[in-house]
Amino acid sequence: ALIGAGGRTLVALRFGTDGVRGRALTELTEQYAASLARAAAEVLGGGRWLIGRDTRESGPALEAAVAAGLVAAGAAPESVGVVPTPALAALSVQWNCPAAMITASHNPFHDNGIKIFAAGGAKLTDDVEQAIEAAMRDVTAPFVPVVVPSVDGLGHYAEHVVAQFPPDALAGRRLVLDCANGAMSEVAPQVARRLGAEVVVLHAEPDGRNINERCGATAPASLAEAVRVHRADLGLAFDGDGDRVIAVDEQGDVVDGDRMIALGALQLKARGALQHDTVVVTVMSNLGFHRAMQGRGIAVAVTPVGDRYVLEALAAGPYSIGGEQSGHIIYPDAATTGDGLLAGLRLAHHVVAEGASLHRLAADVMTSYPQVLVNVHVAERHPDVARELAAEIAAAEASLGGDGRVLVRASGTEPLIRVMVEASTAEQAGAVAEALAATVRDRWS
Repeated sequence: ALIGAGGRTLVALRFGTDGVRGRALTELTEQYAASLARAAAEVLGGGRWLIGRDTRESGPALEAAVAAGLVAAGAAPESVGVVPTPALAALSVQWNCPAAMITASHNPFHDNGIKIFAAGGAKLTDDVEQAIEAAMRDVTAPFVPVVVPSVDGLGHYAEHVVAQFPPDALAGRRLVLDCANGAMSEVAPQVARRLGAEVVVLHAEPDGRNINERCGATAPASLAEAVRVHRADLGLAFDGDGDRVIAVDEQGDVVDGDRMIALGALQLKARGALQHDTVVVTVMSNLGFHRAMQGRGIAVAVTPVGDRYVLEALAAGPYSIGGEQSGHIIYPDAATTGDGLLAGLRLAHHVVAEGASLHRLAADVMTSYPQVLVNVHVAERHPDVARELAAEIAAAEASLGGDGRVLVRASGTEPLIRVMVEASTAEQAGAVAEALAATVRDRWS
């Protein structure tokens, strides 16, 4: 927490890898949301702003607070209502105005957050986030409620996604969609059916509290079962705000972001559309992904964790596809952020075009190295943990004999150190990861 003189300023939350996030209405209070929105409008400019939210029960209260903060700074906000994050970003592009998305993504319902897009749907840079934090005023002060106009966000987004595909692109295919009781619940089934697919829908009855609850991209077990039961061609699981997607093949096996990105890169390369023959991923992508791309003549650009870093690298290339193992997949020709529906439907269309099963395509594209991830709670954040443990990390890498990888990094949002090890066997990866985790616990827990 940062406390100004005389209690004038209280900033309990800070921007993480994807906006501000915390316990809804206790950590991320309405007053904090209003103060953040006012500061954002002062930094990014007034005029038209858009506000969207996912299906959490705290969303309407926080939306009202954000609207009040924007109006206090002279902005003219409009409510888009419940929409996926990529829908709000697409509208920000179309109407060239800033936007605020109220969501905690894949977190449980009791959390919420605020993502800010600059005009044109761009994620904020570190400098802009710091400027917004510096401009924030007393986050305990009351705000004045306002009434703002509403606009149709889902309709515009549905048309945008449908336009990316030929008519009846998925005709004759059966898809199971797990909407995570989140923001994709209405629009994802609608779009898939418009493209000709037969659609089985799971977890599309949000009640404010069931978002991401044993469903969606972080819990695809029920999707896998439904794909098998309904004999579907594949399944897609979104997260609460729809910027992530994880696939399931016809046998019920999970196809993660690495494999989806690899298949997307090969599809683009076959069409001569993979700019500079390069794909962008984060440090979390599996070593098997790197080796698979190398074997197909595709270079891999690596960024820190966070889709905004992937976006920066995509723009700098410019490159055609990038994303994260967790399912943030970005096609910059059509989106300025991760878009779970777009990425998932492009995967489904690729399956149709190849005339092969997703199981075979996913198995052929890469072989994953066993990966073990250990999260260690620490007393305080250590953003320079890789430097602080440089000697121990080097020794761990040496023990793998060149046939593995070690990554130790601090969480961008929590007091956690994440220890990730890949090796030729799960046993070796687990042993090395646990040894490094023990070092972290001894030193900082």
